[in-house]
Amino acid sequence: MGQRPIAEWWNELDEPTKKWLIENPGCVVLPRTVANVVYQVSGGHVAQDQHGEHQLSQAEQSFLRAKCKAAGAATGKRA
Repeated sequence: MGQRPIAEWWNELDEPTKKWLIENPGCVVLPRTVANVVYQVSGGHVAQDQHGEHQLSQAEQSFLRAKCKAAGAATGKRA
């Protein structure tokens, strides 16, 4: 099986993980604790390196930046 796109499992993430991802839109490599949650939610269909970290693809980075902007617009903050 291939890697599942972030849009397919985003709604399954818990709120603290979503919040972290939205608050750190410039992150390219997810720390192990966040990567573990993402790995579990995606059904094991995201790549992790030997340290348990996950490097975000360009598509994932774009998706998270859009979520960050949307969250900023919803709260009246600049993204």
